Amino acid sequence: MTHRCLFIPPYVQREVARNATGAAAEPDQTAISDAARKRRAGALKGAAAARQAEATHRAPAPTGTGRREVYDSEASTTQRSRLVRAEGEPETDDADALSAYDCAGSVRDFFRTVLGRNSIDNRGLDLVLNVHFGEKYNNAFWDGDEMTFGDGDGVIFSGFARSLDVVAHELAHGVTQFTSGLVYRGESGALNEHFSDVFGTAITQWARSETPDRADWLIGDEIMGPDLYGEALRSMSHPGAAYDNPIMGKDPQPAAYADRFTGTADNGGVHINSGIPNRAFHLAAVELGDTLEATRIWYHALHRLPPDATFALAATQVAESARILVKAGVVTKGAAQVVRGAWKAVGV
Repeated sequence: MTHRCLFIPPYVQREVARNATGAAAEPDQTAISDAARKRRAGALKGAAAARQAEATHRAPAPTGTGRREVYDSEASTTQRSRLVRAEGEPETDDADALSAYDCAGSVRDFFRTVLGRNSIDNRGLDLVLNVHFGEKYNNAFWDGDEMTFGDGDGVIFSGFARSLDVVAHELAHGVTQFTSGLVYRGESGALNEHFSDVFGTAITQWARSETPDRADWLIGDEIMGPDLYGEALRSMSHPGAAYDNPIMGKDPQPAAYADRFTGTADNGGVHINSGIPNRAFHLAAVELGDTLEATRIWYHALHRLPPDATFALAATQVAESARILVKAGVVTKGAAQVVRGAWKAVGV
């Protein structure tokens, strides 16, 4: 079964619907069209083919030129409704379309210049972004081949397309899809969410020229509306401390493996348990003194993880990737010891 990768986790949505008023209290009003489902199924087949080609060292055929296309859903639940800006065209006066276009460019540039990746699928995938999806829709998602952003209700959450965190996180789900295909449930699903947070925070820090000791390590703080100002969805440095308020409830993320969520909600805790590897990454980046160096190690490891990877396997592979990159002169000596210590610190 294919899942949309939603930015706002389901447990947060439930709390908001229970405790808020107005548009935020309405149930999820989105329904992906049959056409979108067919495109998503095709994208997932293409991702599997790309991973197989890479595994056998065959050069996969290009899928595009990495161009950006921004569409306006015009408050409907239709994707690719009205094209408002294509690659290289003049700026639009729509702030959400402008931001989606610019943020997608930052994501594309990061993967190309820092990690040597040719767009999301490493084959020049065109970046399709839909803004103004639904009426006051409080979410954003990657559905297998494109990004879609709601405007938020303006009270609980604000425009999702205006946050580099959101755009980078959701497009990074595509990178994972086309690289390791981490299954979106249980520990592999938590790793899927984790890698999106890794790339999301790395891209944000890169764009702001921040060092790991100066970054806030918060995910989703940019889309908090007036009633939630000062909160965030996740804290990579202190999982479980991102929010605590009457609208969202209390952040349930654990910071250690011994405290992991073992229930069935949230696809087996994909958004909840991602806090454990998130903290390991934060600890490694801070000790290395370089978030980009840590990101290169994690990115190398992502290529070598099977779809059903566990936290233990990820920790082993990240350490092995660090060792390989140290030997290749890509990262500093001692990086393998640093990442092993970071995973050990969170109990993995």
